[in-house]
Amino acid sequence: MRPQIAGLLLLWAALAAFAEDPPAAPAAPPADPHAGHAASGIKKELIEGITPADFLRLGDKPNTVKITLAAAFTADNYGMNFNGYSKGKAIYTIPKGWTVDVTFINPSPVPHSVIVVEKDMVRKFQMGQPAFTGASVPNPAVGMALKKTAFTFVPDEAGDYVFACGFPAHAINGHWVSLKVSEEAKAATLKLGDAEAVEAK
Repeated sequence: MRPQIAGLLLLWAALAAFAEDPPAAPAAPPADPHAGHAASGIKKELIEGITPADFLRLGDKPNTVKITLAAAFTADNYGMNFNGYSKGKAIYTIPKGWTVDVTFINPSPVPHSVIVVEKDMVRKFQMGQPAFTGASVPNPAVGMALKKTAFTFVPDEAGDYVFACGFPAHAINGHWVSLKVSEEAKAATLKLGDAEAVEAK
């Protein structure tokens, strides 16, 4: 058999085999590098028993509030949420000059943190310094996993701020809720989604 004919027969056999059993398509990469992390590796005992009533409470002293912020509380926004809310869909309003005691919990193995910054900072890759003295967890750009911590600050300037995740690129991807510091407010309130704002008790 001539070499040219043998080559054509081999090519024909290869094409026939390909038509019968084409190679599998490569798996598509996940849309987000943290996709699915809210459901995997969660240390549920860290957030067990926490309800919306715990998200904002009056403190033991006058003009003091206690706020609980849990990252990856639900699967919303791939776990990049606080108490199940992201992209500013929860709004804390705190009177200027009040003391704010924050408990931050991250039950996820993916690092998260919380830092108070001016609202326009959520468009940045990194958050920089907190807007108020002491208004962040330690090392917010590094974050923490499977832990809880606390910090206290006094918002001494009215304006629009946020509780944002300080881990790089998390805030720009929606991991933040709103914080309004008000000159006029006489009480601290929390508005969750479309619900009416509720006063701290």
